[in-house]
Amino acid sequence: MTEPDTALIAIDWGTTSARAYRMAAGGTVCDMRSAPLGVGSLEDGRFASALDTLLDDWRHAITPRIACGMIGSRQGWVEAPYVECPADLALLGRSLTATPGGELVIVPGARCVDEAGVPDVMRGEETQLVGSIRRDEGQVLAVLPGTHSKWAIVDSGRLVEFATFMTGELYAVLLAHSILGRMAGARTGDATAAFDRGVQRGSDGAGLAHAIFGARTLALASELAADEVGDWLSGVLIGDEIRAARRWAREHRIDGASVRVIGEGSLVARYVRALERLGIYADPGPAAAAAAGLYRIAEHAGLLDP
Repeated sequence: MTEPDTALIAIDWGTTSARAYRMAAGGTVCDMRSAPLGVGSLEDGRFASALDTLLDDWRHAITPRIACGMIGSRQGWVEAPYVECPADLALLGRSLTATPGGELVIVPGARCVDEAGVPDVMRGEETQLVGSIRRDEGQVLAVLPGTHSKWAIVDSGRLVEFATFMTGELYAVLLAHSILGRMAGARTGDATAAFDRGVQRGSDGAGLAHAIFGARTLALASELAADEVGDWLSGVLIGDEIRAARRWAREHRIDGASVRVIGEGSLVARYVRALERLGIYADPGPAAAAAAGLYRIAEHAGLLDP
């Protein structure tokens, strides 16, 4: 049975999984549950039944529900249009999209256009940024590691610009479908030294297409063991991303000496290590950033009881 102090049910609903938070007044997370019910795994648009499965006994609570992530994409329950950058809390709060049956409201994604006129988009990360960066912090450079890593500039609570790097997906493709992956073996021990070496190589700016070939040549020269190849390649890709992202930040007059790292898990730990190896201060974001962001947006949108 849902506790009587539930003020909001917040859902971070992505491509592969969904995570629901039961939150009390003030934004405290009272409970959390997750399930492999991501948008990519649901057939015939069975979103309502998936929501019931995810919430279980919480579904009986008479309380607002708000979600972010790919559930608001074109492949999701209902498409929540992108808001244009710069975007602040007020804009996100007044741009919510309700599902057809009113089961919940969905936070919009964000969109920006770079100097070359090429658009960039995010869904879910805008909410994590709201939950990780206070409006009184001034200017913050942040990274949200993932399959498609996002680097973002937030100024006094406004998402000003962001840039996407397909580092995680590129890593998976190279290991599974390139000659480099044939050199890699399963990890059998600590490969942090290989990762660190890769970070340095990637950050040198010699050109990514050239640098990654070292995964083959170093292995042929017996300078990398098979179980180190994957970690070295990961380091090269992350190191190159950090180099490119810092250049992008400097173009927007951000020095990049400190980076807020938002997320959880081993990939985030890799980014923290890579940043520190390159002499950059890695400022860890709070846990459950999406839940905190959803609460702030719901509060600003007037969804919560006074």
